[in-house]
Amino acid sequence: MSDVDGLLPDEAERALYLAVLEKGGRVLLRDVTAEDMPAALRLMEIGLLVHYRPDESLSAVNPRAIGEKIGTELRSAGMRLLARAEETPALLAELVHHYDLAERRTGHIGAVSHIEDPEEIRHRLTQLETELRYEAMSAQAEQTRPAAHLAEMRDRIRGFLDRGGVARTIYRAEVKADPATVEYAATVSEWGYRIRVLSEPFTRVLIFDRRVAVIPAAADNSSAAFVEDPAVVDFLVGVFERDWARAEPVWWETLAEPGDGTPVHEQVGRLLAQGLTQRAVANRLGLSERTVAGHIARLRELYDADTLYQLGWLMRGQRGGEPR
Repeated sequence: MSDVDGLLPDEAERALYLAVLEKGGRVLLRDVTAEDMPAALRLMEIGLLVHYRPDESLSAVNPRAIGEKIGTELRSAGMRLLARAEETPALLAELVHHYDLAERRTGHIGAVSHIEDPEEIRHRLTQLETELRYEAMSAQAEQTRPAAHLAEMRDRIRGFLDRGGVARTIYRAEVKADPATVEYAATVSEWGYRIRVLSEPFTRVLIFDRRVAVIPAAADNSSAAFVEDPAVVDFLVGVFERDWARAEPVWWETLAEPGDGTPVHEQVGRLLAQGLTQRAVANRLGLSERTVAGHIARLRELYDADTLYQLGWLMRGQRGGEPR
C-alpha cells in the first residue's frame, strides 16, 4: 500500500460515507453495525467522519477540506522524501568505504586483476552486471551456451534494456544452427538487443560501461583478467568495434520461425517500400510500434540507411528481403 492509499478511503469506507450522506450526513454511533465499525473508525481517522460525544453521533465532513489536508500532508511527505534522497549517499558512505576496502584486499582495484577461482569470477561478474548502467558489449567465442543459462540471461537483459541500457553481442556463426541460441536471440532482438555473428576467429571479451573489461587470462578460459586501466579498456573497445563492423547482421526471427511463411522483417520492408509509415505498418501487420521500430532499426543497419525515407527508397529495388 502506498502513502496515498493509506490516506484515502477504500471501497468499503467510501460506501459507508455515502450511506451516512444518504441519511442526512449524520448517524448515531449505536446504529453502525459491527461489520461497518472498522470502516467507521478509519473514516474518523481520515477525518471524513467526526464523532460528536454528547449524543454519540457521527457527522460527515466536507471531503474538499479533507482533500486539501491530505494534499498538504503529501506535499510535506514529498519534501521529506526528497531530503531523505539527498541524505542517502552520505548515509551509505561507510558501507561504500568498506566495500572499496574489501575490493582492495581481494585485488579488484587496479589496472589489471587476475582471478583464477571460478566462484570468485562469477561473483565479480555478478557485481559488474549489478552495477551496469549504460552499455554492455560482449564477444562470446563459445559455439553454444546452455539453454538454462540463456533463459537466465534473458531475464536480466530485459530489465537492463527497459532501464534504457544498450547492449551488443558477437557470436560465432555456428550458433545459427543452435535452436536455443536462435530462440534467445530472436526474443532479445525484439527488445532492442543487437546480436551479430562472425565467421572468423575472435577473442572473448566482456565490456561494462566502457569502464571495466574482462578477458580470458588462460587459453582454456580457466582464469580471467579484469581490466580497469582506461587506456587498455579503450583499446579493447576498439577491438570489439572492429569485429562488430565485420560481423554479419542476422534475422533471428526468421531463423526461429517455423514453416515457409514470409518473415516478418520482409513484410515490414515491403510495406515501407510502398511508402507506409511506421504506425501504418504496425497497424497493417498487427504488431506494436516498438516491434516495428526494432525491425526498422535492423533494416536500416542492413541497408546502411540513415533515414526512414532513404530506407524505403533503397528497398524499392530489393528482392527477397535482402539488399542487392
